[in-house]
Amino acid sequence: MKTQHATTAHADIWRERLKSQTYLTESQGNRKKQTAIDAVLKAIRLCEQVQAEMVPTDAIQKTDRSPVTVADFGSQALICKAIGEVFPDDTIVAEESAEALQENVTLLKRVADYVNRFSDETTATTETVCEWINRGSGEVGPSFWTLDPIDGTKGFLRRDQYAIALAYIVEGVVQLGVLGCPNLPSRLDDTDSECGCLFVAIRGQGTYLYTKTGEFLERVHVSETTHRFAESVESTHGDSEAHGKIANALGITEPPVRMDSQAKYGIVSRGGASLYIRLPNPAYPDYRECIWDHAAGLIVVEEAGGTVTDANGAPLNFLTGKRMHGNRGIVATNGKLHQHVLKALAKL
Repeated sequence: MKTQHATTAHADIWRERLKSQTYLTESQGNRKKQTAIDAVLKAIRLCEQVQAEMVPTDAIQKTDRSPVTVADFGSQALICKAIGEVFPDDTIVAEESAEALQENVTLLKRVADYVNRFSDETTATTETVCEWINRGSGEVGPSFWTLDPIDGTKGFLRRDQYAIALAYIVEGVVQLGVLGCPNLPSRLDDTDSECGCLFVAIRGQGTYLYTKTGEFLERVHVSETTHRFAESVESTHGDSEAHGKIANALGITEPPVRMDSQAKYGIVSRGGASLYIRLPNPAYPDYRECIWDHAAGLIVVEEAGGTVTDANGAPLNFLTGKRMHGNRGIVATNGKLHQHVLKALAKL
């Protein structure tokens, strides 16, 4: 398998746009950051409550055969409500819609019950909850939020890793990312360590780590000494054979960290892995990634000192719609390894 490097012109234009990008003003950034943090923390509480009380009928299949749960819908409702109240004119591009939910009265009532437990309003009707969910049906434009209410739903169902991923994008450049990882251990190899992390990144200001209850911990940075890579648990989400060849070419001998969701970006940002790679599965060569699956993770890694591109070395383009049609695969590194990975990819 040969990869083609992005044209120099394309990469240079994008990097110049990033350099010249006007960051959010301090007041804008603080308002959006705090709104996003509060909303994701509230969604974490809802997801954990659903997970503790879950019954088999709380999960259904979407038309693409992927699972969706009460927690996915409830998380999206809470976050879209919170953004809509503070920034009523902001567009939200989210993964879920209320269409399937409206056809399942039992599930809809369950969602409304959980949303009411964690919403400031305890009397929201099922119709109101659907309206909140459908605030996420916006389209990509000059500025917008993108949301994955539960990234890694299969991980959520296994009571393993999942993430709540929220990002704000202006002119294609991610300005703010909040990544809630309720089950991520504070120390990756210590299963007894406290679980639950919140990564918060603002363009030009760094990446910061909080507990899942909102307590500030530290600013995080990528590691140049860690020699470990991360990939998805689901075999259909990547090309594990190619990933292994890249690791061998880089001299990485430790077993990969396999986990669901954008939690993988989180562990790269805090030095738990030096590389996260996601090449298209050979069975689905034309697959293109959804924007909500990578926007928050990208800025979390970049603001921690890392680098994120597609497998051809091109910056991720969040302006082509809900899928990144111009990009192929994902490479997120500590920065130091990036060109080495791209060179290894070109030799496959």
